[in-house]
Amino acid sequence: MGNQMIPVFDSSSSSSPSSTRPSSPATAHNTSNEGTTGSAFSSRLGITKSTSSEGTHSGTGSAFSSRLDEVSPNGQILPITPTLKIFSFAELKKATRNFRPDAVVGEGCFGTVFKGWIDEKTFAPTKAGRGMAIAVKKLNSDGFQGRKEWQSEVNILGSLSHPNIVRLLGNCEEDKELLVYEFMPRGSLENHLFSRGSAFQSLSWSIRLKIAIDAARGIAFLHCSLRKIIYRSVKPSDILLDSNYNAKISDFGLARNGPQGENSHVSTRVMGTIGYAAPEYVATGQLYVKSDVYGFGVVLLEMLSGLRAIDRNRPSGQQRLVEWATPYLSDRRKVLSRVMDQRLEGQYPSKGAVQAAQLILQCLRPDPRKRPSMTEVVEALEQIQAIKHMP
Repeated sequence: MGNQMIPVFDSSSSSSPSSTRPSSPATAHNTSNEGTTGSAFSSRLGITKSTSSEGTHSGTGSAFSSRLDEVSPNGQILPITPTLKIFSFAELKKATRNFRPDAVVGEGCFGTVFKGWIDEKTFAPTKAGRGMAIAVKKLNSDGFQGRKEWQSEVNILGSLSHPNIVRLLGNCEEDKELLVYEFMPRGSLENHLFSRGSAFQSLSWSIRLKIAIDAARGIAFLHCSLRKIIYRSVKPSDILLDSNYNAKISDFGLARNGPQGENSHVSTRVMGTIGYAAPEYVATGQLYVKSDVYGFGVVLLEMLSGLRAIDRNRPSGQQRLVEWATPYLSDRRKVLSRVMDQRLEGQYPSKGAVQAAQLILQCLRPDPRKRPSMTEVVEALEQIQAIKHMP
């Protein structure tokens, strides 16, 4: 399923300067100067720069007005304690119907997610289908690592407000393994890309681009914050969709603050999902802000091709998507004939597809210094989205 984690080794948690370090995104108060300039990067992709607009937020009515109503198009950092609702264990048990198996809406390496229902005004649990839907994550009980992931979710996600980041609404102090989120009715991008059957229709080109831009904006916001937050969980299963296919990144159990000052990276235990973790991180344990850019490049390639990053059922030589597709991405004819998802049935602008392939190549560069920043990725995707002419 592409969710196998890759703990490799432990190393020092401190970062150190490097004479060959890639530059990091600027803080939220400065213009990003990471890597190449936006105009130079766009010109490499054959893109003419135009004015871009911020994504809008289509909110869902909620009693958590102190949290849900504070989402601005540009995002913001919030104080944690006043904005998180404290639920009792009994409330969440009743909201999820005693954590019944048929209330499960998702499972991952770090826990199981249950759908629950609460009253919009009183926050009290209600019968299924009445009031407001919530997602309750019950983290796996594996000791120290599980507690670290719970703390990371509360400390990092609990302080973030952005239209493309899933909202942590509250937690349960009686049980440190329960977290409560807004419910995303269309589930994960993974299901829509790879599941077959009547429940999941193939995503159109325009919806795929919309999702990619939304996810990129969420990650760019993290990188441009004062803490230079590194997401470390860029994969389709952690990109969730609302009823209008607005995308939000989720699962911040592996997120951590990025390098500060003159430091280029943080050194940490290698954790992530096979196929998405950047090669420099896997090889050395050195985590750069632009390590996320590599993972996003893999996800964008999956969205173009409709193929999983790792699939042991594919023929030999095609099981690792990046290795198989990379030689084709610089060839216009092969992008259109070999890489593009057949389920799109050619309903996309060929120029846009080729430019997306070139963007993927930039994101997958082995040297993190040469990858674009996520801000540049957003700009490039917005320009690709503006291409409307079909072949």
